[in-house]
Amino acid sequence: MAQVHPDQIPCLVYADEQGQISDFPELNMAGRLADYFEQPQLEDLIPLPEGSELFVLPERYPVGIDPNDRGPARLAENPENPHEGVQAVAAFIAPAHTANHITAFEKTGSNPPSLPLFAYTAVGWHDGQFWVSAFRSDTSSRQNFSRFSQEHIRERTSKGLKKHPSNRLVQHLGKCSLTYGCPAAKNLFLGREEAPLPTSPTCNAQCVGCISLQPSGCCPSTQDRIQFVPTAEEIAEIAIPHLNLTGKTVVSFGQGCEGEPLLQAKTIAQAIKKIRKQTSAGTINCNTNASLPEAVEKLAKAGLDSIRVSLSSAQIEKHALYYRPKGFSLDSVKESISVMKKMNKFVSLNYFVFPGFTDDKQEYQAFCDLVQNFQPDFIQLRNMNMDPDWYIETIALEQGEKSMGIQTWLTKIKQTFPNLNFGYFNPALF
Repeated sequence: MAQVHPDQIPCLVYADEQGQISDFPELNMAGRLADYFEQPQLEDLIPLPEGSELFVLPERYPVGIDPNDRGPARLAENPENPHEGVQAVAAFIAPAHTANHITAFEKTGSNPPSLPLFAYTAVGWHDGQFWVSAFRSDTSSRQNFSRFSQEHIRERTSKGLKKHPSNRLVQHLGKCSLTYGCPAAKNLFLGREEAPLPTSPTCNAQCVGCISLQPSGCCPSTQDRIQFVPTAEEIAEIAIPHLNLTGKTVVSFGQGCEGEPLLQAKTIAQAIKKIRKQTSAGTINCNTNASLPEAVEKLAKAGLDSIRVSLSSAQIEKHALYYRPKGFSLDSVKESISVMKKMNKFVSLNYFVFPGFTDDKQEYQAFCDLVQNFQPDFIQLRNMNMDPDWYIETIALEQGEKSMGIQTWLTKIKQTFPNLNFGYFNPALF
């Protein structure tokens, strides 16, 4: 898949106190690999994808690259009005894209508020458009911005809600579609590709970057967690017609609006059996922290086709620092992968990419060891949605030598494991 790159390095962008974004041609854009600032290569950059958003980062100075000495340079005052402050700018890139660099900034004080739970990609300006340090990591168009008409979504969601007035799961997903703009929920009501099946109001981890439950006083969660366990009948009522749609379809347990689906293995197993009694079409998938190998085996025996394993790090200590697991460890995760592979099932790793950590030597070696020993089928290159400084602090990442860079990391992984496949979304297997 060809990707367009600029003919020269874009310049720094910044925001004024009102949030108005401007360019600053005297400095080139910069990107971060953890705490290391550098100028991206031309091949690292693509036009800002349609459906992306630009964020202003309060109490954070923008940092660019001085074209004379190639060193990082902080923009500490507004070039248009020196009496006003400035703010850094980042891109939240559209689905199917993965970041090469975090946006470059420095805190204006010792304790600014934590940023909301999004990914913060480096962005610059050149030739009349924004450019980001990222790449398209999946060819699927299932969540392309151009495929969603808000008027059509409202119409189809309303129709679906009226058709299933007593199905609590449909009603919950209606809110996900209309209030939170969840692309998976939208696709359910639009009748295409991958549909969500959230089931669990509880979790056995306390992920620092959990998007559905955060402690009071922290950054807000981006959506409400489901408050009930749907019945097997409610689940099957949604899943069966979706799987029977024309084309390759997927239904997935384990969504951003819930806890850990393996805690509801009994109900999910009952639902899978009901579904498979009526249709053999499509892929039944579970997005999971893979904490309970026995539950994974139960679901696989019931007819689960694939799992997507959430993974922030292949190092046991770093994994624990982010997930803060209750009663399991990375060894439990590996055992769950083994269970699925022994039963000839499909395993994806939902690998949270964080430039400067994912591509450092220790993490690279640990990841290679995991892939070599447990043979996952597919790697989903998802961005870590979290304040970069907060994540660095969370996993106790020490500043060492510069990491290899995401593109170099990806090239080395592909060369080492030529049969391993990569993407962003759950693949449809059937």
